[in-house]
Amino acid sequence: MSNDEFRAAMSRLASGVVLVTAQEASLDPDDPQAPHGEDVGMTATAFMSVSLDPPLVLVSLREGSRMDDLLDEQPRWAVSVLSESQRHIAGRFAMKGRVSDRLLFADIPCVRGEATGAPLVGGALATLECRTERRVPAGDHTLVIGRVLTATLPSPAAGPLAYFKGRYRQLD
Repeated sequence: MSNDEFRAAMSRLASGVVLVTAQEASLDPDDPQAPHGEDVGMTATAFMSVSLDPPLVLVSLREGSRMDDLLDEQPRWAVSVLSESQRHIAGRFAMKGRVSDRLLFADIPCVRGEATGAPLVGGALATLECRTERRVPAGDHTLVIGRVLTATLPSPAAGPLAYFKGRYRQLD
């Protein structure tokens, strides 16, 4: 089986779309004048619930990606489950060779998570704040299992954004 055959087969599995966010630590935490750390975000479609008791979720991150490296150091992170009207957010944070995350967040309405300090996208179907429980190497990815610390439903009536056959889609 080739990588292309495997990718084509897995593209037939519809999935939800989330924005994973975390706050990078300040470059100099001892200096009160130093700028605060930067917000970092990444679109993910490999996200799932793992357990109800305790509440656990899992996200798959490309090994060595900025988010993988950050969550190796920063145990607190957040997830915004994107709605069908937030396709532009998913596309923006999925771009390769993109501009700085500060610019990506510039015009997106967000609130700061109380438990994590990470940005939570306004208008998302749901938001979760998490603390890493375990990291599991899996091929060219890292599976990050997080304990859910908070869960909110900012826009529960909106429709979901889905990813199917390599494209963002709305459910009809």
